[in-house]
Amino acid sequence: MRSVRFDRRTAETTGTSPAYVDLGAVTAPSETPVLGMAGWIDHWPEAGRPLSERAADAAARGGGHLYGPEEGERPPANCEAIAVPAATDRPLRVRTSPPPFDGEPAISLLEVDLGLPWPEGEDGGPVPLGDPPVDRCGMVLGDARALDSFVGMDGEAVDGLADRTYRGRYEEETHAALGGERVVNTSRGSGPYGWLDLPLSEARATAERLRAWNRTGPGKGNGLMTDVGHTDHQRLRRAGWTRPLLNGIVDIAGCPVLGLHGVPGDHSVRHHGERAWGRVHPATLAPREGRTVLRWTVPPAAWPPGGS
Repeated sequence: MRSVRFDRRTAETTGTSPAYVDLGAVTAPSETPVLGMAGWIDHWPEAGRPLSERAADAAARGGGHLYGPEEGERPPANCEAIAVPAATDRPLRVRTSPPPFDGEPAISLLEVDLGLPWPEGEDGGPVPLGDPPVDRCGMVLGDARALDSFVGMDGEAVDGLADRTYRGRYEEETHAALGGERVVNTSRGSGPYGWLDLPLSEARATAERLRAWNRTGPGKGNGLMTDVGHTDHQRLRRAGWTRPLLNGIVDIAGCPVLGLHGVPGDHSVRHHGERAWGRVHPATLAPREGRTVLRWTVPPAAWPPGGS
């Protein structure tokens, strides 16, 4: 296991201890877990070296903030991630402090137990790593090497299957004409009508019937969700459908990977605009009960929007 080296930095102010909710555990056989923007994980090759190589370099320095491209000034958006060192001989437990947003829980402070002792001689102050934004397409936490194989939103289905769903003003008429089952896809209420786990050829035919219905007659006005297939991004989103915090874990390249997907209203109030609008949030290494944790602090909802 590589050692962890810290720079002594200014400590962040902490308040009272929040209540935590367990989100499960990931593993990091490469010794390097990454917290990154789920909508951009598969774009890292376009930004320079593979994510795992850049993450390993950052972890060897004690952790750091990655962004693409490698050279030049940091861009206002796109690929961003935090990479840190971690133990390889145990699961890395993940927990959150979920304040309410619009009456429902929303992920705020995220904490990952890295399985490493807090270095002797270091003070109790957190060590700043960077300030990634919350991606409107969700966040992902997992082993850097496993994430090199991550299939994003526009990729091919990893299992040859796809989901097709629909909802809108005329969804009951559409259901009577075309069928489909009500998908209970969130703990916050029933979801759209549709079909799950269709072979790709059948999913394409079903989508075409829905599009034809949407163009003419009483079906006009339905919103068609065009999920192209079970990519890793879609599998993570679906794994969180029934959970209050929309968190889910799936296996990618032999490693459990955690996905975090917020609701659109939460993003539009707390995170909209991301880095371009200064909606970024501090990530630090910090001690907890003698161990090292990765802590990402996302503020609760504020009014007016933008107040944080």
